[in-house]
Amino acid sequence: MKKPDFDLTIADADAGQRIDKILGSHAEIGSRSKAEHLLREGLVSLNGKTVKSSYRTSTGEVFRVRLPEPEPTNLQPLKIELESLYDDDHLLVINKPAGLVVHPAAGHTQDTLVNALLGMDADFEMQFGENRPGIVHRLDKDTSGLLVVAKTSAAQDALVAQFKARSVHRRYQALVMARGLPTEGSIQSYLARHPGDRKRFASLRDPAGRILREEGLETTIGKWARTHYRTLARNASGLSLLVLKLETGRTHQIRVHLSEAGSPIVADPIYLKSPATSGYSNLEKEILTHIPRLALHAFELGFVHPIHGEKLSFRKDWPDDLRAPLQELKLWRAPDEI
Repeated sequence: MKKPDFDLTIADADAGQRIDKILGSHAEIGSRSKAEHLLREGLVSLNGKTVKSSYRTSTGEVFRVRLPEPEPTNLQPLKIELESLYDDDHLLVINKPAGLVVHPAAGHTQDTLVNALLGMDADFEMQFGENRPGIVHRLDKDTSGLLVVAKTSAAQDALVAQFKARSVHRRYQALVMARGLPTEGSIQSYLARHPGDRKRFASLRDPAGRILREEGLETTIGKWARTHYRTLARNASGLSLLVLKLETGRTHQIRVHLSEAGSPIVADPIYLKSPATSGYSNLEKEILTHIPRLALHAFELGFVHPIHGEKLSFRKDWPDDLRAPLQELKLWRAPDEI
């Protein structure tokens, strides 16, 4: 049932504040993201004229707020088991299995993490016009590891702000073909859709074909990305276990940066289509042939609880499908050794 429209009168205490902030704290709306949605859709007006999020209010102004009709959703709950590392009234931390898409998209409409969340015995607030309840960040389909999911609009807003401020701590492990890669360092560039393959991303290059690595350049496409890495273990053939820390969080960031550095992630179906296996032992070739999926795992996640304010930190070792081949290659390291 649709909630009734209402008038909002600006009190002295709120005068001079942005309208999106005032609306976000109103009981009928409850979050700044919902307030911004209403303003963006032209559902908030003053004297018959719509206002922008940045509008500064004055005492006594009366805003008309129209609440949208609840939008029907065709999302269906999916009953699958998700491993939970933390669960309270505000958020959930899960260990996402490889093979699970985070949110609905073409080709995956009812078999995603969002559908699995709807299949849980938990309440997830739905944003106005939103079909991604609680999603504040994502992992690629074939990447396993830790994800935080918000249960309430307030928690979602606060977590999104932490990701935007780059204050969320995220570390990954990857098995790579690292011949020639320095033992540690940083890789940075501007990432955009690959001009010849919409499934891939690539770093922007200058007219001479050199990757643009200087931060602060004005570009019409591409987003700045920086990845820090350190080698945990490397064998004589160059196979290496890396730990990586994201400073930014762009789509395919780690995969692009490593592949363009000549050290692609093992079993990457997009950025390593024809892996060169010369120089590897027969045992290594056999193990690499049977690695079932992208050898990338989000093993560490830390953030500030969006409501209570305490620092939370989580770790999760490689799942069995990749820990076993890493152990055979003698490259696996226990989490407390990292």
